[in-house]
Amino acid sequence: MAENIDDISINYQDEDGTQLVKEIDKVILSRGSWCTIIFLYQEFDRKSGEFGPEKASIRRYKKTGGVYRQQSKFNISGAKQGGQISEALSKWFS
Repeated sequence: MAENIDDISINYQDEDGTQLVKEIDKVILSRGSWCTIIFLYQEFDRKSGEFGPEKASIRRYKKTGGVYRQQSKFNISGAKQGGQISEALSKWFS
């Protein structure tokens, strides 16, 4: 949990220190007591020992008790789905 929006990250390691989620980039879409952030990330594949394809996640956070806590998320599974979302938004908001 973070006290500052800019410190929010989805990087994640297991108990052994293996990085399981690697944040590549993030864009803060809205700020305030409720904030929205879109992350570009990769997940570690234990079988191959490598990070998988890039994915995206849109997450909402609410500041409670001085820290931001995740309230909801929507994961974009890959480039195809991301492209479809982008096309729809471009069509609606051109």
